[in-house]
Amino acid sequence: MGYHFVWCPKYRRKVLVGKVEQRLKELIKEKAERLECKVLALEVMPDHVHLFIEGKPLQTPNYIIGQIKGYTSHQLREEFADLRLKLPTLWTRSYFVSTHGHISDALIKKYIDEQKGM
Repeated sequence: MGYHFVWCPKYRRKVLVGKVEQRLKELIKEKAERLECKVLALEVMPDHVHLFIEGKPLQTPNYIIGQIKGYTSHQLREEFADLRLKLPTLWTRSYFVSTHGHISDALIKKYIDEQKGM
């Protein structure tokens, strides 16, 4: 199953830049591998994340994003003390998810890849 997720830091703060951005990308890919998921596209903006990921049919979208958000929040807040000072928690509780059934994988990848250019 392919899912397009979008989620934001608490208060939509623009904290996903520089070393935090790079480390977040590494952590997402690392956690996806542990979940036996495949990252098809990933773009980190200063105030939100786009992730197109393929998971096993038995893994619910809620489980996948919960694991990724929980893991990345814990690791980033441990590695970057200024995140703990700026935010009570790294991520908001909400997220957007859509399946790729009604549009092609290529179209979702193109959309995510074009996010930095906007």
